[in-house]
Order: sequence, then structure tokens, then C-alpha cells
Amino acid sequence: MIRLRRPRSVVHLVRQCLAGLLATAALVLALRPDPVDPSGPDPGVPVVTAAADLPAGTPLERGHLAVTRLPTSPGGAVADPAELVGRTLAGAVRAGEPVTDVRLVGSALTSLLPAGTVAAPVRPADVAVSALPQAGDRVDVLATADGEPSARVVAPGALVLMAAPPSEDPSAGLLLLAVDSSTAADLAAAATTSTLTLSLPPP
Repeated sequence: MIRLRRPRSVVHLVRQCLAGLLATAALVLALRPDPVDPSGPDPGVPVVTAAADLPAGTPLERGHLAVTRLPTSPGGAVADPAELVGRTLAGAVRAGEPVTDVRLVGSALTSLLPAGTVAAPVRPADVAVSALPQAGDRVDVLATADGEPSARVVAPGALVLMAAPPSEDPSAGLLLLAVDSSTAADLAAAATTSTLTLSLPPP
């Protein structure tokens, strides 16, 4: 004899369907990515930085530069590396340091001149000596004329604005110093009659 199974109540069936829907909704909510919080941390602004340690006098190439996001953009910084390619560094920069206009040879460099000074170029006889100071250092420029037993100090404590290291470039060994106009004239005269060298005084 075949016995028929009594059908379940409609209420029980509805409860099962609701339970299945709730389980599905919970799964969807668990797998949904977190919404972006508009009040979250600011990703920062793009700033061109040095991709590696670079010495003064480096002609910048694309490989020398990187783009880093910083909380704020420093004064004189740029966001596009193409704006700096071909420019020359006036001073050494560290990897990750923003490459700003005051780090480059140009009008921004001379804008850093202290009041009452001018920018005077100096090329020591030994170009290797020019690699010793960096932009921001102070040097004594000494001149030795033929027949003189000792050197004389032409420019004491001159501020280095730019230092181009030895290379095959025509600017090799060239220093740009901040001095007063009278000292600049003495340096120009000494360069034609004497051998110039440098000494680094204590800070």
C-alpha cells in the first residue's frame, strides 16, 4: 500500500525562503568592497624628485627623475619630469629629494644671492679641487702669482652657489661664488695673473 506524504505548511515554506534570502544577502554584503571614504587620507600631489643621489653639475635626464606623491608641493617644484630634462643641477640632491628651481642653474639660483653680493665664476687650476665643496659651503679662494713665495686670500668665506664636478664638459671644475662686487673684481684680475686654488675654512 502506497502512503502519500503530507505536504508542508505554506508558512514553513515561506520561512525557509526568507532564511535563504537572508543568507544570500549576508554573503553579498560580506563580499562587497568597502566604500571609499571621502574623508580619508589625501593621496597627495605629484612632485618630481631625484631617482638617485645626483652630484652638482649633473645635466638632468629622464632616468634621473621620479614622480613622488607628497602631502604638499614645495615651492619651485614641478609635477612633470619633462620640464626638468636638460637642466643642470647647481647643487647635489639626495634620492627622493624634490628637484626645485633653486637646485638648478638659472635665474632662481642667483635669486638666492645675499644682499650686496654678486655671482662670480671661479675655476681653480686643479679641477679636482672643485669637487670638494658643494652648493651652500663656504670656501677661501687663494691666488699665487709667479714669483710670489706664498698665496694670498682673494675671497675669504665665499658662499658656493654652484659646484660643477670634474668631467669632459666645458663647465668642468667651475664654481659660482657669492661675493661682493669688489671681491668679484679681485677674482677676475687674479684669474688672469695667478694660479687659483681653494681651502675650506671651518664652519
